[in-house]
Amino acid sequence: MKTILSLLAAATILAAPVAGAQDFRGPDRDRQRPVERPVVIEKKKTVIVREPHWKKGHRLSRAERARLAEVRDYRRYRLSAPPRGYQWVRVDNQFLLIGAASGIIASIVSGR
Repeated sequence: MKTILSLLAAATILAAPVAGAQDFRGPDRDRQRPVERPVVIEKKKTVIVREPHWKKGHRLSRAERARLAEVRDYRRYRLSAPPRGYQWVRVDNQFLLIGAASGIIASIVSGR
């Protein structure tokens, strides 16, 4: 019985520092744990840009006419002289003959 009590006392003395050391977390005990969040990657939608499909008789607004480049050297592109009140404008590789005042397309010529 005496040996059992002495073994229990020795085990208590040896186990006390180990039990106290488990509670100590070191110098970074105040730091927060990193938060793991799910990563969501959004794919961008592909935007399809369609070229405007010009038709004879279509009316261009003032804003559209302001964006178009006026062609003053029409002979360079082998275009005929525009009638009075009309002008040639270039859109990409197409030439439009439009009324200067009304903005109505009178003719469409593909680039040459």
